[in-house]
Amino acid sequence: MEKRKVTKKALKAINIDDLILLIVDLIQDKKGNHILSLDMRHISEAMTDFFVICHATSTTQVRAILDHLEEEVKKQTNIKPYHLEGRANSEWCLIDFGDVIVHIFQEEKREFYQLEELWSDAIIKLHE
Repeated sequence: MEKRKVTKKALKAINIDDLILLIVDLIQDKKGNHILSLDMRHISEAMTDFFVICHATSTTQVRAILDHLEEEVKKQTNIKPYHLEGRANSEWCLIDFGDVIVHIFQEEKREFYQLEELWSDAIIKLHE
């Protein structure tokens, strides 16, 4: 699969599809597992347009994915996260980019919380 990099031209006006592709690429850089995007634009109760969900095999890998996303999204798009949660225990981390919220789980926590099931009326896309 060929990675799409965001060019400097796109720094000021990145569209949401390109942001999601960038996020997915960055998660793949750190070997995140079972990456899904949930399109929730048609769900009135949703607090964002998209979730991107993945899991990792250790707290170290969860933290590495979170740090990589925070650093590279800002560097490549000039978008800083509005909010970060979960860095301290790194079992379930959340990084909020406004229209896209990324959830990075340890595998056991992802199975327990089952966000994909909770938001099953979203349009789900698997990214491999």
